[in-house]
Amino acid sequence: MADPKHPRHFTDDFKGQVASLYDAGKPPSEIMREYDLGSTTLRRWINSINATGSPHAADDRTPEQNRVIELERESKRLRMEVDVLKQAVLTFARK
Repeated sequence: MADPKHPRHFTDDFKGQVASLYDAGKPPSEIMREYDLGSTTLRRWINSINATGSPHAADDRTPEQNRVIELERESKRLRMEVDVLKQAVLTFARK
């Protein structure tokens, strides 16, 4: 397996070819061994490509799901800003 600190990157074409091998009947264990892939990675690529034709998870999302993700990111950013401002207030109040 690859080093988790240095993940490998694969092209969309490669992911499609691997999914095609699976769809053609090649056993997942052989694909994993031949290309040094993890079972989760292989299963995720196959499921995504067969469902949407694309290996990107973002292509599976509805507009509502995208909006929720965007709002969660904004909420997290705002919470961090509030925390920073609270710390600044405490620092300046001591002076």
